[in-house]
Amino acid sequence: MAPQREWFEKDYYRILGVSDSATAKEIKSAYRKLSRQYHPDTSPGDAAAEERFKEVSAAYDVVGNAERRKEYDEVRRLGPAAAGFPGGGAGPGGFQFQDAGDLGDLLGGLFGRSTRGGRGGRGPHRGQDLETELHLTFDDAVAGATTTVHLTSDVACHSCSGSGAKAGTIPRRCTGCGGQGVVSDNQGLFSFSSPCPTCGGRGSIIDDPCPTCRGTGVERRPREVKVRVPAGVDDGQRIRLKGRGGPGQNGGPPGDLFVIVRVTPHPLFQRRGRDLTITIPITFPEAAFGADIAIPTVDGGSVRLRIPAGTRSGRTFRVKGKGVVTPKGTGDLLATVEVAVPSNLSSAERKALEAFQAASDGASPREHLGV
Repeated sequence: MAPQREWFEKDYYRILGVSDSATAKEIKSAYRKLSRQYHPDTSPGDAAAEERFKEVSAAYDVVGNAERRKEYDEVRRLGPAAAGFPGGGAGPGGFQFQDAGDLGDLLGGLFGRSTRGGRGGRGPHRGQDLETELHLTFDDAVAGATTTVHLTSDVACHSCSGSGAKAGTIPRRCTGCGGQGVVSDNQGLFSFSSPCPTCGGRGSIIDDPCPTCRGTGVERRPREVKVRVPAGVDDGQRIRLKGRGGPGQNGGPPGDLFVIVRVTPHPLFQRRGRDLTITIPITFPEAAFGADIAIPTVDGGSVRLRIPAGTRSGRTFRVKGKGVVTPKGTGDLLATVEVAVPSNLSSAERKALEAFQAASDGASPREHLGV
């Protein structure tokens, strides 16, 4: 991606509220927090919040991408000296873009010019990748589901199908650049390319703009996107919906939509990878004598679990094949038993425990502690 003029003017790290040495994880965390705060669905009708959302998204689009962040940091390092280069090929003292090698390409791209025969016009550009969140119940995440996500974003204009021209008309080919979007300026050994001034680099001219999008080819509106959630999806997992992101420009393909899954905790089960965990209360007699008990499974059924005599509180039993079904395999159900101590004893229960205590050999379970 060629550097943009805004890179000299905007501090994307400040916009996201992080330092320029922040890790990719810190940048992503800051973006997610701000995007939730200022998302148009959170503050409908709030123009300031929507503008802030766009600003945050633009910042993350640059510094959230490792390659673009590297270019952006280089541009910021150059500072005003680079911003002061004129639109032509030379800077102060006769400096030529080509004298700087790869850095010259970077700066040449900034001003829409190329020293190596590359195109400087606005050819087809892939649409922006978008991100949204989907909240699921624990059961739906385990079993899989088909649902929809709601978001507000730029989409191809419904009136002109993204052409920018009024219905019934089509853009005409620019005669200034022959539809290439760029014009060349031969400077001896080098040939500079720059966006065509006639069509602004589009390669076409719209004589009768679409009244809905005013010739831009895009409009911002709410939309619903169908999502098929695979069985076994985990909290925080990203689902990629190819081609459901922002619209492409000048005939370019659309971006992708990334759906981040947020799973609501279950009252009984917890998850550990493909395995499920559950705590099962048992009585003291069941722990001492052993028992055959029923425990629930996540699909709403139950299985029988054999508790051996003398089972201690905290012991975990593995029930094979009763965990989460994923494309990589099926997990197990890990049931941890916990001896339930009654808080209120009846008279009969108290007498029975006193008799048990009197009949015991008096050995303390803490003798090995030496205190």
